[in-house]
Amino acid sequence: MKFIRASFFLVAAMLLTYCSKSNGGAEPTPVTPSDLEVFATVNPDNSGNVTFTATAKNAASYDFDFGNGTYQNVVAGVVTYQYPAAGVYTVQVIAKSKSNKTISKSIQVTVTISSSLLWSDEFNTPGAPDASKWGYDIGTGDNGWGNAELQYYTNRPENVIVADGVLKIMLKKESFSGSAYTSTRLLSRGKFDFTYGTVEVKAKLTTGGGTWPAIWMLGSNFSSVGWPACGEIDIMEYRGSDPGKIHSTLHHPGRSGGNADTKSTTIANANTAFHIYKAEWSASAIKFYVDDKLYHTFPNNSSIPFNHDFFIILNVAMGGTFGGPVDPNFSNTSMEVDYVRVYR
Repeated sequence: MKFIRASFFLVAAMLLTYCSKSNGGAEPTPVTPSDLEVFATVNPDNSGNVTFTATAKNAASYDFDFGNGTYQNVVAGVVTYQYPAAGVYTVQVIAKSKSNKTISKSIQVTVTISSSLLWSDEFNTPGAPDASKWGYDIGTGDNGWGNAELQYYTNRPENVIVADGVLKIMLKKESFSGSAYTSTRLLSRGKFDFTYGTVEVKAKLTTGGGTWPAIWMLGSNFSSVGWPACGEIDIMEYRGSDPGKIHSTLHHPGRSGGNADTKSTTIANANTAFHIYKAEWSASAIKFYVDDKLYHTFPNNSSIPFNHDFFIILNVAMGGTFGGPVDPNFSNTSMEVDYVRVYR
């Protein structure tokens, strides 16, 4: 009996070996995931947190594209992601099997975020601008700050002062250190730098041909990578020779100088009344407003330099490539700023 049993097991083993060899030793047929379902739960506290749950048959992992240039691989299919800005996002999920077969599905999610004040200057303390918030660029810069501008920037009270609840940047016709005009360029570099948020500035602009007031931001890595690699976000630019026309512009590699991404809108009383100039900056878009009226939307993505720290600049230039010819009768003007506020 022992011999019969041993023979039986030997024959069974030979048959199994034969079957295996007859199949060529091939791997099992690759399996494609199926029945992919994706659900999103938006946290009601307006924090930007969204919990995503993905399920699929035969899935070994899931790739999430959160719709703003951010990606994450998740094995279990459940992930919580905090969006840095409010908006409507198209989220794509790819389910992968162990054999790398895939299936995908997209859903839309609406994110609401409560804004909180991150930084501000209300300009309520008379005298020089707050040194804890603002520094200065002094002089004429290379080639008039790269734009053939005509002014010499100073930090003198003759050119910049806080009075009557507003900041006044004063452009004057006067001979000073070899220049025919003086003004001021304030910047928050090294005192306040940030990534993403809403910048809101209430200001009254200049008068006179050649005047060029600006409210803008520059990438904080400017000194290491140069311009336009650092990126530039012009929230508001204005020509005194073209009253009422407001420009918003973005400079970046391949789209700088006269080839920049720019749009404009027209308002009344830009140089006699205060208006609110605003930019909403997120990983997915930069949106520009005047008095809460949207007029320029620029799609942001990870391939361009608008996803790192920037600092704020307030200045009034004279002439140059944008300001244009100067009115020969010009004597002085000012840009007045009621406040600068940054929300997140």
